[in-house]
Amino acid sequence: MHKPSLQDNVHGKTTGTAVVHGGDCGLWKGLKDSGIFPQGSKKLLTKGSNLFESKVIRVCLRKMRENALRPVPQINCDVKAGKIIHPEFIVKCPAGCQDPKYHVYGTNVYASYSSVCAAAVHSGLLDNSGGKVLVQKVAGQSGYRGSYSNGVQSLSLPRWRESFVVSDTCTSEILRQSASGPPLSDEEMFNALPKGTTLTTPCNTQTLIAPLKEGFVPNEETSTQPLDPVSQGDPNCKVDLAFLIDGSTSIGGRRFRIQKQFLADIAQALDIGPAGPLVGVVQYGNANRHIKGAANISSSACGRLSGRVSSDMATRVSAVTRVSGRAISFVTKNFFSKANGNRGAAPNVAVVLVDGWPTDKVEEASRLARESGINIFFITMEGAVENEKPYVMEPNFASKAVCRTNGFYSLSVPSWFSLHKSVQPLVKRVCDTDRLACSKTCFNSADVGFVIDGSSSVGTGNFRTVLQFVANLSREFEISDTDTRIGAVQYTYEQRLEFGFDTYSTKPDILNAIKRVGYWSGGTSTGAAINYALEQLFKESKPNKRKLMILITDGRSYDDIRIPAMAAHHKGVITYAVGIAWAAQDELDVIATHPAKDHAFFVDEFDNLYRLVPKVIRNICTEFNSRPRN
Repeated sequence: MHKPSLQDNVHGKTTGTAVVHGGDCGLWKGLKDSGIFPQGSKKLLTKGSNLFESKVIRVCLRKMRENALRPVPQINCDVKAGKIIHPEFIVKCPAGCQDPKYHVYGTNVYASYSSVCAAAVHSGLLDNSGGKVLVQKVAGQSGYRGSYSNGVQSLSLPRWRESFVVSDTCTSEILRQSASGPPLSDEEMFNALPKGTTLTTPCNTQTLIAPLKEGFVPNEETSTQPLDPVSQGDPNCKVDLAFLIDGSTSIGGRRFRIQKQFLADIAQALDIGPAGPLVGVVQYGNANRHIKGAANISSSACGRLSGRVSSDMATRVSAVTRVSGRAISFVTKNFFSKANGNRGAAPNVAVVLVDGWPTDKVEEASRLARESGINIFFITMEGAVENEKPYVMEPNFASKAVCRTNGFYSLSVPSWFSLHKSVQPLVKRVCDTDRLACSKTCFNSADVGFVIDGSSSVGTGNFRTVLQFVANLSREFEISDTDTRIGAVQYTYEQRLEFGFDTYSTKPDILNAIKRVGYWSGGTSTGAAINYALEQLFKESKPNKRKLMILITDGRSYDDIRIPAMAAHHKGVITYAVGIAWAAQDELDVIATHPAKDHAFFVDEFDNLYRLVPKVIRNICTEFNSRPRN
């Protein structure tokens, strides 16, 4: 097949706009203002195609070479696309823009309120080391879907006045040769491109790129596009909210539409946005085929959390059975994930709408959901009347499913046609984050104080083994200044506060602090150490935190441990005693919270400490989850 050269011309009608397809760079550039062709025609210029014009190719290739040679301004990671007035520009991003403090809104197409460089990392165009990026402004979107990609969590946004896409700046090997070596001719540049590669560059944007000089700093005051008053969401209702809607055949099309309108009304009542509530939907029906993320209410991706609600959010799955238990299991395992936009710090809420009653059991699935930190609400429409109750598989299913049985989490609606009356009561409850009791789990709701025996009998090597045990336990918790906090005391005859609950607020910092603890050596005054921990460590504990003391010792105490242990129990400190080698079992049982069999542990060698980690964690969670639900 004849390979066209730059001297070739395609003969035929050329009464319109030449177009360069940007496959690598993600752009389509029109040359309608270039004067090359009259208004109206369309030509696709791709290497290997017979449809190209030498004049257009020369213009584009020269622009590619000029852009490669032109100095590219560097911007900071926090610069938003909307603060740069040019509809298209090339900038250089520094290293470190993967940091979560640089916010990104959207996926593939980003709201101009986003950091340019963080969006480039999220898209996979750049890594955390930075680099050049081409930015093209596009029209605003009615919704932006958040996602987790390349180490960056982008957020959802209901709408924004302007968007942008990021793409490669066309700094391919041929451009690097052009920039660093002798200038290449147009034909040499063209022939160096692999067959099928599109010719990509801003071919008609010299006036857009030229003003960006070396050292260019975007000026917020120069923007001619005022920001629209788009809400960022109600920060007093910052929850990640999932609705489980009933798609079973029993409700019919009309009631299904009522259900959808109810969700639209909820969305209207909520001030949805990245700083407030985010919402997603899961539709359930048949146990085997129809449990699914039925509709993201902002985009085509199923089941994601979002900041926009559409009235055509779902089509009915038309299943015969109402498998609420399986639907709850699906949400627990799949929905509240980072990939689906879950923010971690926001309470997780699931609202289950059911027509009549479930046809499977919900108790076990709901227990696992509660233990995962999900606050379950149940809205029951047209519940079973007296003669229907024998057909209900699980009596009192709502009480078994909800987070607490105090009535706060249950709504009973006598008729589908009165469902709209539940909008305001439900919104008020899901936004009352102080009462969302199931947000707290055994991993994120405690102040954990380690009291570590540093006596001479332990020895330097074994002491490092003990610290590794402390680190392994700490890794199991969700650590932050609002979640679980960790503190540590070391003791011999004397006591030393290694670090308090307020000293470190991230898991890496805690693990590094544990690693830095130095071995003290001395006697064993365990009773005095408990008193010291109560006075110097647990006095800083927050009122809403469970107080857990984990004491680790390898021998019998030189002082009395009974009165200090009773004081700890009286102050509400849940105490776990871990004994090694020469530790006295009777003392461990006194120190431990009742029942001792669940709070006292013993291993005969330091090297076996690691075996206790899952047992200690399991017992901590069992104790937490066994509390009354009223």
